[in-house]
Amino acid sequence: MKHRFWKTLSLLLIALTALPAPSWATGYTQTKYPIVLVHGLFGFDSLGPVDYFYGIASALQSGGAKVYVTTVSAANSTEVRGEQLLTQVQQILAATGATKVNLIGHSHGGPTSRYVASVRPDLVASVSSVGGVNKGSRVADVLIGAVPDVTYTVANAVAGFISFLSGSPTLPQDSVAAAQSLSTAGTAAFNSRHPEGVPTTACGEGDYQVNGVYYFSWSGAQPYTNVFDISDPVLALTSLAFNGAKNDGLVSSCSSHLGRVIRDDYAMNHLDEVNQMIGITNLFETSPVTIFRQQANRLQGLGL
Repeated sequence: MKHRFWKTLSLLLIALTALPAPSWATGYTQTKYPIVLVHGLFGFDSLGPVDYFYGIASALQSGGAKVYVTTVSAANSTEVRGEQLLTQVQQILAATGATKVNLIGHSHGGPTSRYVASVRPDLVASVSSVGGVNKGSRVADVLIGAVPDVTYTVANAVAGFISFLSGSPTLPQDSVAAAQSLSTAGTAAFNSRHPEGVPTTACGEGDYQVNGVYYFSWSGAQPYTNVFDISDPVLALTSLAFNGAKNDGLVSSCSSHLGRVIRDDYAMNHLDEVNQMIGITNLFETSPVTIFRQQANRLQGLGL
């Protein structure tokens, strides 16, 4: 009896090793067009060994994707950041020979990516907004009315220092313009000029495709996720600005909606969404890296 058991188990293991490798092992994230990652407010491409999209670019590349991490002003208006991103998109297309890119923007990177897709849809295959400020942030609204001018001066200095460390010291910084762009009123004005993919209802989905560009979004809804993450208490505090509405600590779930909503309730906060704080995220939720890989595979399935 025991002999038959071990013989059967051995044959099963041999059969398993003979099976073809799973799709994610080869080409799972290999999109037709390059993937371009766009950071949010006070963001960067990398600071020393720490990436803004921590471990995400390499994970996408390992599955076959061509990935580029852009750098725009750490703090400035959506339009200024959008023009900076457009220039980099054109450079990427010239270098690769590709005709379009897949933009994935986090936080303020969402509207920044939308700007490029709106003014040059011929260069963009898709826009994926991750925790994007697509209908404003209550946190920005509160800060605009409560923060003294000196705070913006300090914020500009911090933004400039971040850009310096990430290798882009000449990028202009304007924290006042950034706060206004991220406010409810500021995004409403922006959306009137660039409405593509934005839901027309308070918490619905937007058009899935506009002018040939596909639109997607996902976000978290749990401000405090890991006791070892020093940023979690801060996000738990800022989440109070939403008066109980579902949010990730900086953006409400409904505000994050754009185009096809993949999910708006991951057990993640605003920084977890891009695997920040060196990957200290919720142990009981899907890895942010996996979610990015799944999106790349989704784009692949659409021929993008």
